[in-house]
Order: sequence, then C-alpha cells, then structure tokens
Amino acid sequence: MITDIFSFIQPGVRNRLYQRTHNEPDTLPDPEHVYPEAFWHSLFLFNISRMIITCGLMILAWSFHFVNLGSHDHTLFSYAAWLHLLVSSLLMVLIRLRKPDLKWQLMQQVCTDVIFICIMIYASGGLESGLGILLMISLAGAGLISKGRMALFFAAIATIGVLLEEIYAFLYMGSHAAQFTHAALLSMGYFAVAWVAQRLAKHAVANEKLAHERGIDLANMAQINQLIIKDLQEGILVVDNNGKIRQCNTYAEKLIGLKSQPEYFKPPILSEYAPALASRLSSWRSNTDISFDLLRLSKNNTLVRTRFIPIENNSHASIVIYLEDTSRIQSQIQQLKLAALGRLTANIAHEIRNPLSSISHAAELLEEDAQFSGTGSNHRLLRIINDNTQRLNKIVQDVLQLNRRDTVQVESIDAIDFIDCFIDDFCLIEKIDKTVFQLDFTNIGTTGLINFDPNHLRQILWNLCCNAWRHCRRQKGSIIIKITRCTSTNRLLLDIRDDGAGVPAIQLKQLFEPFFTTAANGTGLGLYIARELCEANHAALEYICNTGCGHFRVFCKDANHHA
Repeated sequence: MITDIFSFIQPGVRNRLYQRTHNEPDTLPDPEHVYPEAFWHSLFLFNISRMIITCGLMILAWSFHFVNLGSHDHTLFSYAAWLHLLVSSLLMVLIRLRKPDLKWQLMQQVCTDVIFICIMIYASGGLESGLGILLMISLAGAGLISKGRMALFFAAIATIGVLLEEIYAFLYMGSHAAQFTHAALLSMGYFAVAWVAQRLAKHAVANEKLAHERGIDLANMAQINQLIIKDLQEGILVVDNNGKIRQCNTYAEKLIGLKSQPEYFKPPILSEYAPALASRLSSWRSNTDISFDLLRLSKNNTLVRTRFIPIENNSHASIVIYLEDTSRIQSQIQQLKLAALGRLTANIAHEIRNPLSSISHAAELLEEDAQFSGTGSNHRLLRIINDNTQRLNKIVQDVLQLNRRDTVQVESIDAIDFIDCFIDDFCLIEKIDKTVFQLDFTNIGTTGLINFDPNHLRQILWNLCCNAWRHCRRQKGSIIIKITRCTSTNRLLLDIRDDGAGVPAIQLKQLFEPFFTTAANGTGLGLYIARELCEANHAALEYICNTGCGHFRVFCKDANHHA
C-alpha cells in the first residue's frame, strides 16, 4: 500500500514526503534564495511607483510656482527628472527580459533613485525641500522585495548620497546653510526604515517557508486521500442541494454509469443517471431518520446499501452518498455457505436417504399385505407414510441440487426456442393444458440470446411455473411469460406472471428465505434455489410488487452485449 501511495504522488512532493518519513534533510530549494514570478511582478510594480512619483514631482514643479522644487536650478531639476524617467523605462525593459538577475536590477533601481533624487534635492535648495523623504519609500520597497538581506546596504547608499549632496551644496552653493543635523536625522530614519523592512521581510520569508511546507503537506494528504478513495470498494458521491453530482470516485462512476469525472461548470444530474437513488435522496432530505432497504441500480443491476451523510449537519446542503456494493459480501457469504452446504448434503444423503428408503420399502410391503391394508384406517396411515417420505426425498433432492449451483456451464441460449420447448415438457409432465400459458415475445426482436446454464434455467423456470400454476385461476392465459429487451442495461427481462392474488406485503421479506412456504406440502426451497441459481449465472430474480398479481422477473445477461 505504501508503495502504491508513493508511486501516485507527484515527484517533487514525493521527495519531500520521503525525506520527512526517513528523517532526511530537505533537498528542495530554499525559498530565501529563489525568486519566483511574484517577486518579478513586485519589482515591476515598484518600478511603476518610482516613475509615478517622478512624474508627480515634474507636474508639481511646472504647475505650482509657490513650491520650492527646482528653486535653485530648475533646468537641472528637469534634466534629473527626465533622466530618471528614461532610466526607469530602460529598467522596465530589463524586467521584462528577466536579465540581469533580480538582485542586480533592484540594486540598479535603488542607486538610480539615490543619484537622481540627490540631484533633485540639490537643484531644489537642499534637504529643506523635503525630497529626502522619498528615499525612505524606495528603501522600504527595496528591503521588502530583497527579503531584507540588502536593506541595510541600501540605507548606507542613501546615507552616503545625502551626505555627499550636503557637502557639495555647502562647498559650491554660496548662500546655502549647512544642514548636517537634518542629514544625520534623515540618515537615521533611512536605517530605521531599512531595519523595519528587514524584520518584516524575514517574518514574511518565515511565513512563506511555513506556507510552502504546509502546502506540501496538504498536497501529500490530498493525493493520499484521493488514492485511498479511488481504491475504495465503495462508491462515494458528493451531491449538492440541486441534485448535481460535484464529485465521485471511480467505483461510483462504474455503479451509476458515469463516463468521466464531473465537470465543475457542467455537473451531471443524479436523477439522469440513477433516478431511484435521486428519489431516495429526496425522501431522506425530508426525513433523515428514514431507513432504506437495499437498492438495485438499473445501470448494472447491482444491489447496493445506501448511506447519506450531510455536510455541516445540514440535510439540505451538499450530501455525501456512500454506495456499498453488497455483491462482494454476498459472494463471501455464499462461499462459506456452499462449503457448509457441501458437508451438510453429504451427511443428508447418507443419514436421511438410507433410512428413508427403508421406511418407503416397508410401507410398500405393508400395502401388499392384504390383511394389514384391508381396513380404511391402515390405508390412510400408509398414505401418510408415503406422502411424507416423498416430501422428505424432495427436500433432499432440492438441497443436493442447490449444492451444485457453483458448477455453472454457461452457454448462449435462444430464450424463445428454449421456453417453447420447456412449456411443452412442463405441460406434458404436469398434465396441464397448454392454453393456460400465454407467450409474449413481441418486444424482443427475432432472437433473444442469453448467457445461461441450460439446466439451471430449466430448474428456475420449473420452480416459477409450478409456483404460478399453484396460485393462478387455472384458466386460459392465466400464466403469462414475456420477454423484453432493456437497452439501457444490456439485459433481457424474463417476466412470469399469473392471475392470482399475488404475495401479501407481510410475506415479501420472507419470500426468498429457505424453508419458507405457505403450501401444506411445499418444501420452501423452490424460490430460494431459483434465486441462488440466477446469481450463479450472473442474473437476478426479483418479485415485482404493486402489480395486482403474482409477478416474478429474471434479469438475464444479453449474449449480444459483452460489456
């Protein structure tokens, strides 16, 4: 299982998961030394903001005469502003080309700001113009983009630039009063901003690394969960409050006949693929305490047990539907049952049939004795002995026949010809008028090939027809045998109906249980054996309720379809 999980997870995530489970160091690149696309985008926005600030300074210098921008040398101020825009535009091209490295491009932008802003400070009369504060914006942005590693270096460059500007202005600007105190305080502000940016950047890097690791953990968990759900031998559907399938696993796709995973914008509707399941979900939404029997899905004739689990404890929100295929459980139970039945029938054949034959033989000898069988009471006792020995012998034969259900020899049978021959034999042996049967093969076409063991099919039809004859009115057309083709499930439906009263609702749950019978001389194994033989041939036998008559249906596998 672990090998399957590791083979499913994508390589990058699998390496990290392997390292963590084996206590090995990470080999993934450290996020502190990697600049993904988001950092280039941040650098692009940073460059745009620098250009906007410069444009704003130019507009202020040209439009408002009461500001001191360019007060000392307006031409120098304009040249510096234009050159700053030009260099920033060239840097924009380099950002698009991703050359040189982001670190070098960031350094170029900061140095450009320091050089040209210091020139504009000089052209505006010194630090009293207030332009020195603009470098703080540049330092803060550069410190965050560089993840804090170059923030103090940038602050040092800005400090050097401001100090050089003040020294030059003091030496060559005659009327200029030295503002070294202002420059010192501004430099302290630069380092303070750089330090704050560095701390914030380190905190952001730590959060980024933690988010990166948590993302790997979540990816591992999601993919492992997906693998587990995919391999579950249980269908899982997620249905929203509009009855649309939002998610399902592979087994659920097979059960309800979905051809692919649901699309997000065009999810399939549950009622179109499994109307019985959609109806059951609607009933459950109205009453969450309701209990359901097994559901037979029409797509593949599978019996499933349904469970509905609401999300967020709201039955009208999205629902998780579990479809538990009972065929595997029934198969395991059947194997255990057959093993026990094999041992049981071996003992039955020896322990019951031998003394039973002795009793039957003794009764025959007493019948031949004229003195014993002459009286009416003795004759009645002999008849009781014969009837019960025959009944016990019939039970033994039925159980022995059931033990041979696993020896299936499936053939391709023409259902029309087979049923015609069977009706002739059945009416001849049971001494029944053939007009009692009405055959309807109009909805099947020219041929009705099914995959079935001929002996098993004969045994099933015999049991069902005996049951129909026992409960029908015994008139012309009292028993109807009809075959129809179901194109949606690739199966042939064999219906056997009689004009009797049908099975009472109180007896439906016991109908296919062994040794359950309402007939005085019945064994109670006929319907049970018929259903077991159907399952052995990958078919199904059901009683159709609410038809007002006795109605059994055999779902046979169509030999013309192999899907």
